[in-house]
Amino acid sequence: MILDVSKYFLHLMLYYNCKCFENVLFGMGNPLLDICAVVDKDFLDKYGLKPNDQILAEEKHKELFEELVKKFKVEYHAGGSTQNSVKVAQWMIQLPYKAATFFGCIGTDKFGEILKRKTEEAHVDAHYYEQSEEPTGTCAACITSDNRSLIANLAAANCYKKEKHLDVEKNWKLVEKAKVYYIAGFFLTVSPESIMKVATQASANNKIFSLNLSAPFISQFYKDQLMEVMPYVDILFGNETEAASFAREQGFEIEDIEEIARKTQALKKANPKRQRVVVFTQGKNDTIMATGFLSQLVYDRPLTECIRGGHYAASVIVKRSGCTFPEKPEFI
Repeated sequence: MILDVSKYFLHLMLYYNCKCFENVLFGMGNPLLDICAVVDKDFLDKYGLKPNDQILAEEKHKELFEELVKKFKVEYHAGGSTQNSVKVAQWMIQLPYKAATFFGCIGTDKFGEILKRKTEEAHVDAHYYEQSEEPTGTCAACITSDNRSLIANLAAANCYKKEKHLDVEKNWKLVEKAKVYYIAGFFLTVSPESIMKVATQASANNKIFSLNLSAPFISQFYKDQLMEVMPYVDILFGNETEAASFAREQGFEIEDIEEIARKTQALKKANPKRQRVVVFTQGKNDTIMATGFLSQLVYDRPLTECIRGGHYAASVIVKRSGCTFPEKPEFI
């Protein structure tokens, strides 16, 4: 399981804020319904799946999701990179409920209804753009022994429309209400114009906008979109592979992760009131930070405390099936 410290970092930025209230954290991204089940080898072979792999669904996987539900005992979870991030943040915050808001696109179908219910159970205030052209995005987790084969069908998640959802007055008011914003780089492939609207709003109002590099291909094939939003990024997340890809595309000509973080931090910034924070994870090795404090928001507590909270949450979730957690955290 690949751990993304941003999922666990976000709650600390809010945890130390004495005025934590509803809709203080805003996330926007690709919502998926995770469908988890223990399957047999015949099922993997039928759909050409490897025991431990992560792929996007192809035409040959069209019937896989329904068959998974009909043939095996399944568990449903609200998923997707950004939705998982705000879901974990909400868990760590606990109260108030709906401290985290989420926008994304789903279908008007059975899986969409299940996803809405699961997100509500996680106490996240999800406001989905619902359309009927594409089905709700899903991610099948086919478990065999200690292995897990993941097959994602983005479907409706790719259909988010800024003018039909983000621009709607009641939705935009929720954006304006937030104090911290988090978006995964994956959403640059869907609606970069939506990201820019949120990012510029955050910068103009001196609020915190954070972005995750998400995957090496984002820096490679969506470089223009990424660099358009970069001046507005107050906190940038990534792992060592994503950092290396970003550095190559930027022509840094360096491989040292700490140096990459420092060069990334020094890139052009639209809001000079906030120094950019760069957080690069390295698996079991030390997390690299290019700065040490988040003043104003967390009362000058060191960024290392945020990372400590991230490591705690990661240590809990990595031992469980999917992005799930116990009723309450035991973080002190």
